Amino acid sequence: MKNGLITLEYVNTVIKRRKRNIHKGDCGRILLIAGSFGMAGAAVLCGRGALRSGAGLVQIATPEELFPIIQAGVPEATCVSRKSLNLDRQRYDAIAAGPGLGEDSEDADLIGKLLKEYEGTFVLDADGLNQIAINNMQEKLKNASCKVIITPHIGEAARLLSIDIARAKAMDRQELSRLLVEKTNAIVVLKGEGTIVATPQGNSYTNTTGNPGMATAGAGDVLTGIITSLSGQGILPEDAAKSGVYLHGLAGDLGAEKIGEYGLIAGDIAEMTAIAIKKTLG
Repeated sequence: MKNGLITLEYVNTVIKRRKRNIHKGDCGRILLIAGSFGMAGAAVLCGRGALRSGAGLVQIATPEELFPIIQAGVPEATCVSRKSLNLDRQRYDAIAAGPGLGEDSEDADLIGKLLKEYEGTFVLDADGLNQIAINNMQEKLKNASCKVIITPHIGEAARLLSIDIARAKAMDRQELSRLLVEKTNAIVVLKGEGTIVATPQGNSYTNTTGNPGMATAGAGDVLTGIITSLSGQGILPEDAAKSGVYLHGLAGDLGAEKIGEYGLIAGDIAEMTAIAIKKTLG
């Protein structure tokens, strides 16, 4: 078992400069299952986070009525209706589900199908995790055919473990992350001050970037986009999770330096992700 810190030196071993002859297909084709009525912004922020961290092709699976909003907010992405999504025909290097998803039972079925059949990296966040808890799908998650990364905050962690949120808040965060790994067999990104990345191998890593200004709506959606993007670019799931939380925190720090912690919003974090990667590469 190993406990450590996620540092710039480590991230430098993961994020590499691009080859001159690279094309968009080499940079990852990813699918974001995100957005519902009233929560289109979550899909937009997730898409921006993915693109600003280098994804070559981003497709957002969302209700058709949200297409105009999402395509205006992130024109570099394409949209597909969740109802017409054909996972057997399309190839995706990484998939995420959850930001602004809502609690439609059809989405739970889609998540279940992915857990059973998908072979890439699958990132679960927000309502994707709530769907797991509401529909008692923890065993499906634990026995998934794919590599799974989950990104819960404290409330989502409590729901996954079927414990009271007060109890979850009172627990040592390292212990809480260990229990989540035990319950899900996933790579766990336990968000909060000093975000923890815990692995099924028993290792735990604490992030060293980030600030209180990042306690803002949509910041987690951006993180999901970043981690999914890095996974889609061929980075191993554990490295994608660890590097993703570091870059996300660094983007927040750069944003706070520019406009202060009070005014920092999720869109700023998404935009500063590109600068964070540039800074990391030196």
